[in-house]
Amino acid sequence: MHFCYILYSNKLNRYYTGETPDVDARLLYHNSFELNTNSTKAGIPWEIVLIIPCENRSHALKVEKHIKRMKSKRFIESLIRYPELVHKIITVNQ
Repeated sequence: MHFCYILYSNKLNRYYTGETPDVDARLLYHNSFELNTNSTKAGIPWEIVLIIPCENRSHALKVEKHIKRMKSKRFIESLIRYPELVHKIITVNQ
C-alpha cells in the first residue's frame, strides 16, 4: 500500500503534495528541523489535510502528478471538501 498525501502549512498558507508508504513517518520528517533538508522546512509545522490510498507506488506517483499538474490551491481545497473528486482521481489514474 502506498499513499499520496497533502500537507498544509498555516505559516505559509500553502499546500504540499507528496507520496509515501508511511504517512506518519513522512509527516515527522517534514516537521523536523534536524532531518528536513527540502523546501518544506520553511513551512513547519505542517499538518495532514488529505491522505489518498493507492494500490502501489506507481499509482501514488500518478495521482500526485495529476494533483501537481493542476497547479491550483482551489483544486486541492476542492479535493479536501469533496471526497467524490478524490475517488475520480484514483480511478482515472489507475
